[in-house]
Amino acid sequence: MSGSAAPDGQRSVFILSPHDRDRLCHAVQAAGWHAIGARRSSDAPQRYLRSEAQIVLIDMREGPELEKLLTPLVPATVAGGGALIVLVDAIDTGSIPALLAAGATHFLTEPFTQASLTATLWSAERLVERLGGGAMHSSRAQRIRRGDALYWEMDRKRGALRLSENLVRQLDLPNQYMAPSKLLRRLSRPERRAALAALEGLKRSGRSAAFAHDVPERAGDRLVHHLRYADGAPAADVEWLHGGHEQDGIGRDYLTGLRSRQAALEWLDGRAGLATTILLLSISQFDRMNAAYGQVVGDALLGRIARRIERVVDDVAQGATVARIAGTEFLVGLTGEAAERDRATFLARQIIGAIGRPFSAGDHLIRLTARCGIAQSRPEDDATQLLKRAGTALADAKRTDGEGIRILSAEKRSRQVDSDQLETDLRLALDRGEIGIVFQPQYPVGQERIIGVEALARWNHSQYGPLGAGILFTTAERSDYMLPLSAHIQAEALRQAAAWPRALSDLRLSLNVTAADIAQPGFLLEFLDLVDRTGFPRSRLTVEITESGLIEDVSAAAALLTALRAEGLAVAIDDFGTGYSSLAYLKNLPLDYLKIDSGLAQDISGTARDRIIVRGVIHMAKSLGLRVIAEGVETEQQLNLLAHEGCDFYQGFLRSAGVSSDELVALVLQA
Repeated sequence: MSGSAAPDGQRSVFILSPHDRDRLCHAVQAAGWHAIGARRSSDAPQRYLRSEAQIVLIDMREGPELEKLLTPLVPATVAGGGALIVLVDAIDTGSIPALLAAGATHFLTEPFTQASLTATLWSAERLVERLGGGAMHSSRAQRIRRGDALYWEMDRKRGALRLSENLVRQLDLPNQYMAPSKLLRRLSRPERRAALAALEGLKRSGRSAAFAHDVPERAGDRLVHHLRYADGAPAADVEWLHGGHEQDGIGRDYLTGLRSRQAALEWLDGRAGLATTILLLSISQFDRMNAAYGQVVGDALLGRIARRIERVVDDVAQGATVARIAGTEFLVGLTGEAAERDRATFLARQIIGAIGRPFSAGDHLIRLTARCGIAQSRPEDDATQLLKRAGTALADAKRTDGEGIRILSAEKRSRQVDSDQLETDLRLALDRGEIGIVFQPQYPVGQERIIGVEALARWNHSQYGPLGAGILFTTAERSDYMLPLSAHIQAEALRQAAAWPRALSDLRLSLNVTAADIAQPGFLLEFLDLVDRTGFPRSRLTVEITESGLIEDVSAAAALLTALRAEGLAVAIDDFGTGYSSLAYLKNLPLDYLKIDSGLAQDISGTARDRIIVRGVIHMAKSLGLRVIAEGVETEQQLNLLAHEGCDFYQGFLRSAGVSSDELVALVLQA
């Protein structure tokens, strides 16, 4: 919840207890967690979603009739990847199976010891980490909200309360310091007595306490002060209880922790006259999702979407501005090199891909899609004009099929990738030298050195800029131009690799071979002749065949792989996990490596089920004597989990994108 940020790195627990909130908060704090307490169940799901907590503790000791406390919080906890603890009386343990069936993940019986409470909280935290929302994400959420927290602390030297900047702004105060007596004078007499009683209770027992009051000149709005000690002096986390003002006039969107619309507009106004590019993203089918799963699940998913967007932005355009500007619309503001058209388009594709990966909500997988409008600024643009132009591009993206990205350049022209034109252009691209090669480094898990690279194709289109392998090969398949394109990529990659200096003489090179290639009767001899003519050693070459190419004719693929291995080459299945017959035919193929598809590798930090699937694939490959390479590794969490399961090598944006030969040489030499 806004204003309840925990000390940096401290985990938080949301507590719902109508009659024993303060004692439970104190016990949780004594266990080392930050406690966020609530008595009312009516708005508990919303308050939980606004907090940084991922563990919920619900006091169910009053009997089965209080199961109404549990039901509203289950969707929010499940969709947010959290854990839910129920507290029951020891004589009422018979109700536990029903509570677990209703959505609880853990239980605690009263009377409990401090040790049993601590053990239960740590058990819940382990579940949160396995579900992918663990300490890293919780700590990140705390950092996001830190600058906009509502709180006050006693400054002993001044003898005054020091208020957070956001609380000063919300209450329209002249500065950050206020005498305690002045704060009390702002309250009505009943509220003042309640505040003094809460402060006296905190002083007497050291336990958490709280008081609430109306806000002068803001009818209908109330603030609650959750009292605690900080460095031996009274302090309070402050929370709004009513009103929809959280999103207006402050720097952060209360639901996602991203910048608010107003903050984004202020940032854009500050960029007036400077080169700026904005991405305007819209999530499709969200209304249907809300209708199917409920508003609480929808709110939780918006937070998870925000985290995915941030993660991609951190990887591709660190320092960019990210905001939620409307219900399901997000803005990414780019400056400098990141504002260039190709970089912005690449970022948009990465974000759309991240949002497209399924979200888990209990036993359900929720699939969403996104569209993106990109607008490049003109000298005369103000914030409203630039945002309007991005909206025009987004509307264009929503009306058309394809990858769902449209660019409105500084010259007002909407740049759309014309599929028919691409087919024509591809036939000229080879002659024009537009098809280039980059090499993505591969690393052993747990080591810093580069042991190999995968050759990847890039189309430097004269009109659209750099286009990735996805568009390139889709266009080639559609235009029946796959064989010439594949031959060019293989020859160019081998030519460049053969010219590497002695410092790179131990690197392996992985080349992709397509289904169209292996269907050619003379492919094996022609390919081996190409390798030998370039002078690249067969012993350092790995041939990667995509799973879809193998599925078409398993017996023919097995024969080809056997022949390649007999000639001194290594072979691998690429993009494993995207097909349907994987487990059935894998044991029949002679392989050296199995490459886990990027989507599967990234799922390891998703739900418990995702992790079980990835673990099964890795263990199966290892039992067959295969080495495992993970593609698309983007985060340290993914890498650590893959390492724990026994993955051998990895590649991805966590360490390096695709680089040129010269850049590769520099990377190896500086290692």
